[in-house]
Amino acid sequence: MVMSKGPKDISPDTISPLAWKTLIILSLLATMVMYAETMLVPAIPDLIKDFHISYSTSSWILTTYLVAGAIMTPIAGKLSDVYGKKKMLLVIMIIYAIGVSLGGFVTNIYEMLIVRVVQGIGMSMFPIAFGLIREQFPIRKLAIGQGIISSMFAAGAVIGLVAGGHLIQNYGWQATFFSIIPIVITLIAVVQKFIHVGEIHPHWKDEPNQSAPNQKPSIDVQGAVTLAISVTAFLMALTFVETGDAIESSTMLGLVAIGVVYLVFFVIIEQRSKSPLIDLKILLNKTILPSNVMIMIVGMSMFMVFQTIPVLIRSPLPLGFGEDPVATANVQLPFALVLLIFGPTSGFIISKLGSTKPIIVGSIIGAAGFSSLLMYHSTEFMVSASLAVLSTGLSLINVGAMNVIMIATPKQNVGVSLGMSTLIRIIGASVGPTMAGMFMQTHKTSLPGVVGTFPTADSYNLIFLCATLVSIASIGLAVFLRSSVSKTLVHTK
Repeated sequence: MVMSKGPKDISPDTISPLAWKTLIILSLLATMVMYAETMLVPAIPDLIKDFHISYSTSSWILTTYLVAGAIMTPIAGKLSDVYGKKKMLLVIMIIYAIGVSLGGFVTNIYEMLIVRVVQGIGMSMFPIAFGLIREQFPIRKLAIGQGIISSMFAAGAVIGLVAGGHLIQNYGWQATFFSIIPIVITLIAVVQKFIHVGEIHPHWKDEPNQSAPNQKPSIDVQGAVTLAISVTAFLMALTFVETGDAIESSTMLGLVAIGVVYLVFFVIIEQRSKSPLIDLKILLNKTILPSNVMIMIVGMSMFMVFQTIPVLIRSPLPLGFGEDPVATANVQLPFALVLLIFGPTSGFIISKLGSTKPIIVGSIIGAAGFSSLLMYHSTEFMVSASLAVLSTGLSLINVGAMNVIMIATPKQNVGVSLGMSTLIRIIGASVGPTMAGMFMQTHKTSLPGVVGTFPTADSYNLIFLCATLVSIASIGLAVFLRSSVSKTLVHTK
């Protein structure tokens, strides 16, 4: 008589049916959120026109969403460790549903920014999602799960660009928000019914868990407030970079000073807090810190593209390509398609080769992609081809760095650690559109017979040059990461 295998007999590399089901549902969440974000991307020039705002102000349509997400993600990670991952995931999804439901009714930039803050809170669902994957997947298969979720982000981007371009052109940008409402309501019901958190893969059951069952949450409110003020001040300073105006220069310097002061306050608070928003001991780990910086660079690169390319494509000739929202989506489509194809491939590559070699290769490819954008952005075809190269590199970097962080973090700290990583990526993402908006605002001109002002060629050259330099620096960082990772961590196959 053959006895069935109990939990202790499960192979270290076995992925359970429950783990696959959880992965599928969480991948749908990733698809929905990226769908919601990329649908709005082709409409950035329309929002600038409808709300009568500058290019630097328009960057806050993305940045406000990102800053709210950055502050909320470590808080959500900590609350999920205390109250349970499923419960917190549902609460955050409901908040996100409210945000997207209100988006189509806004009439000015101030209402839009308030709605974007509410939507940004929804971003904090992803450290919880990655924590669920880490619990249910074996250590040697984590990269596969991470790669699949990353590919579904890309799938959402593909759907969002295609659908968004057509919705904006035919029904207006408001329709992009309305189309999300039934999707998010359906996914809330699916998570409630089908997500179960009771099963933990045997590999992780042997790890010590220091969390007390009845532990009361201790949220670092002071840390959250000081970090929010610091990040916002630095980003606002970028929007005040103009062409030498004394008042605006004084305002910018004042904002930088505020950012520095509150950053110092934040570090002091975190060092003294019993339950810090960011655990500096984990953050400063020689393996986790460079991985987080790489993730920050990925976030900055992606959202710099989202802010810049629509303006370039839709600006009138000869300053842009003079295209419509559908053409704008089509130019960016290869970026999303390559992420869709390469996301799961990256996961399998990393599961076989380890994390650090693909990160180095990805950094080189990413630098090549931005270099190509810098030199060859005079035709739509070359912009699309360069974006495809860039997305290949970003996919390898993102999956590899997240895999290093998940493996390097003790189980009892996973919620906080993943929350910190998401926070750092989002901070990088918030810098991307703000920097792009700054260059477009400071280098613009008008055209005879055309209403409005538009970014010059110098603005795009400066944007892509900065991105290229950061990407080149990331290659050195990737090499350093490889030298700092232990043989046990590198050899995950």
